[in-house]
Amino acid sequence: MANEEITDGAEAKKPIDLYEVLGFMLQQVTELGWQKLGLQPDFATGKIEPDLEQAKLAIDVVSFLATQVEGKLDDSDRRTLQNTVRDLKLNYVNRVQS
Repeated sequence: MANEEITDGAEAKKPIDLYEVLGFMLQQVTELGWQKLGLQPDFATGKIEPDLEQAKLAIDVVSFLATQVEGKLDDSDRRTLQNTVRDLKLNYVNRVQS
């Protein structure tokens, strides 16, 4: 009885999946990247407030996280993620050059 799982009608809990956590992190840091590029309003202020140094950091983090999760994605999601990373990088270059 000590090793039996007790479920009183509730859903059995499953361990936290790190790839799901990384997916959430990717979404959040991607949004921050767009904000720091000045292409979306800041969550806190509602204003466009570009910060290219922080945008570069966000893009670098997104790029790294993408390499960690790509193997767990289907082809469609992998392409979407690769396109997002590409778009962030291209927009960063455009912002730096303008």
